[in-house]
This record gives sequence, structure tokens and C-alpha cells, in this order.
Amino acid sequence: MSLGALQVFGGLTPVGLGELLAVAELQTRVDRKYLVSQEELAALAKDMGGELAVLEIQGVRRFAYESVYFDTPALSSYLGTARSRRRRFKVRTRTYLDSGQCMLEIKTRAGVATVKQRFDYAAVDRHRLTDEGRWRIEGTVQVPEGAAALEPVLVTRYRRVTALHVPSGARLTCDTELRFEDFTGREGAISPELAVVEVKSAGRSGPVDRRLWRAGYRPCPISKYGTGMAFLRPELPANKWNRTLRRHFGWRPASPPAAAQPGLSM
Repeated sequence: MSLGALQVFGGLTPVGLGELLAVAELQTRVDRKYLVSQEELAALAKDMGGELAVLEIQGVRRFAYESVYFDTPALSSYLGTARSRRRRFKVRTRTYLDSGQCMLEIKTRAGVATVKQRFDYAAVDRHRLTDEGRWRIEGTVQVPEGAAALEPVLVTRYRRVTALHVPSGARLTCDTELRFEDFTGREGAISPELAVVEVKSAGRSGPVDRRLWRAGYRPCPISKYGTGMAFLRPELPANKWNRTLRRHFGWRPASPPAAAQPGLSM
């Protein structure tokens, strides 16, 4: 995050984790994501400073995250999102690297609303699913091939600032330094000049969205898991993320295999 944005967020009123969750836990919510320049992020924080409070824990306002995503061998989770299937799921562990706390998170979506369930998890196990983890998954979401088929496929790391829009109760997360890697050694990253901004609310858009719209931003199809997988594996159907990948990641889809020429053996 740029020094300007850090300075602006650093000057805002702090809010503790308990107070933030009491007002805006939003486990069932509507998410709107934007790719925003860090200069514009600093301007937004400055313009709306009187309405924003920033999460602060033991004097820290910017936190390091690591997420490990799990999918079936057929990539049922990825393809469900890439092809905009109405009912889809996502399973990941999320580790808060500053504190060492880890959670198993199971997200389901049917239509517009996203439902997230979270369970305490051992950080040492974050790259695998334990028997208890699989039991949790089986009890909360229908995975097409069963929880036993899930395996780790992608790791993302980034730094996050979280803010509360006090008048509306919406939550705003700002992620920078986003990097991702799979388990074959492939790596990628978003431009350091950009922040992934997510506005999470119980319903329709609010003042934070309208402020971004006035600056020329519109909700952007980006998923850390989906975008990361599509970038690292260009042979996968990128569908809804094509424009985002081309514009902000310098991505090009894999070329289709050359057609066989008549009379030539393959």
C-alpha cells in the first residue's frame, strides 16, 4: 500500500475486532469487489475519513494473510465459479500470519448472497485437510465428489487493512501485495500499484460504492482463487476473468493446439 494511503488510514479512528464483528460480522452478505489504484484508495480514505473506522489490534492496522484453497481433481470449485453456476462452493484455510491464528472457511453461494462458515483450525495443518476438517466440510456443504476428494491447489498471500463504514455498517477490506502460487512452483502477482477493494454489506450498494463509482470504478470480476488459478494455468477456462487478467495481470490465454494437416501423421 502506498505511503499516502497508509498515512490516511493511520490517521483514522480505530475500532477493535470485537466492536467490528458486533456491527459488521456479515457472514451472510453481498460482496462487491473493485481493483483500485492506491492513489485513489488514499483519496477515498481521506474523503470519507469522518465515516470510517479502521480495525486496530495491539496497535497494528495492516495484517498479513495466507489462504490455502482446496479443490477436487476435476476442479469442481473453480469451474463452478468460472462458469457462473448458481450453486457453488469454496473451501480454504486462512491464516493470520501476525497472530498465527488459523481458520477453516467454507463458503457457499446460491444466487447473489454468499454464506461463510468458519471453524478454528491448527495453523500447522493449514496446507492439508485433517479428518476433523473433512467432517466439518461434509456437515456444511455438498461437495460434488465428497470432502475426501479435496486437495490443496493454490496459496495466496497479501496484506489487508479493514475499515468499518460507521453510518451504514458496511465493511471495507483493502488488500495489497497480492501474490499467488500453486503446488508445482508456478507463481504470479498483481501490480503493486493496485489494491483489491471489497465492500461487504447485508444488502444493496451504499455510500462507499457510490464514492468509488464517482471516481470511475465499477464492480470488477475478481476472485483471488479464480483469478490466481486462471493466471497460473492459462489452459483453464477463464471466462468471467478474461478482461481483468488481460488488463491488470498482462495475461494471455493459452493457444489452442494446432489443427492436424491432411495427410500428416500426428
